[in-house]
Amino acid sequence: MLRRSGARGVSAERLAREFEVSVRTVKRDLDALETSGAPIWSRPGPGGGYGMAKGASLPPVTLSPVQAVALMAAVSAAPDAPYADLAAAGIRNIMDVLDPRTRARADELAHRVWVDAPPASSRAVRSALEDAMAEQRVIRIRYTSRDGTTTTRDVEPVLFASTSGRWYLVGWCRLRDAMRWFALSRIERASVTKAACSGHALHEVGEPPVNARPVHGRDE
Repeated sequence: MLRRSGARGVSAERLAREFEVSVRTVKRDLDALETSGAPIWSRPGPGGGYGMAKGASLPPVTLSPVQAVALMAAVSAAPDAPYADLAAAGIRNIMDVLDPRTRARADELAHRVWVDAPPASSRAVRSALEDAMAEQRVIRIRYTSRDGTTTTRDVEPVLFASTSGRWYLVGWCRLRDAMRWFALSRIERASVTKAACSGHALHEVGEPPVNARPVHGRDE
């Protein structure tokens, strides 16, 4: 969208509507792009916005067709995972800069991989949760428990966890004054507050399952 906007640019509000995320998320991602070296420009004030310098392109990426399809399959199979929208956008960027032969082979192989993934939860809710985790801010959620009880809680996010095919927000619940696991699919509303988290650490969650590991992409 930044490229297509040309010299006109595009506002953060327009980007937020297009991708169904918060303006906060858009600005965070624009900052990340600029930090990574992308030639992003901004124009303040009415009619202002963001754009990409003319002629700018992403750096070359070297992937095999199989690696490209592996990334596509992983993201497609987990649409409810934290930051899945950003991952999908990143893969589109990667595909855009692959050489034509590799891209064609990846496209052909991708048609041989089918995914029947469950529908993702609300993008607005996920965007708020992602922002709260990244910025370590208290998140206010409307949550319906398994027995049907609905409560509004302020939660200090500590980690996202996936187990038995479901994603959870694990955090310090100020209502219960204890660490709690909240199924993302049961969070009906979420908004980031201005309150900073008080510093609850990962070890307070307890011992992870034997097969659990961080998604840092490195082999132990």
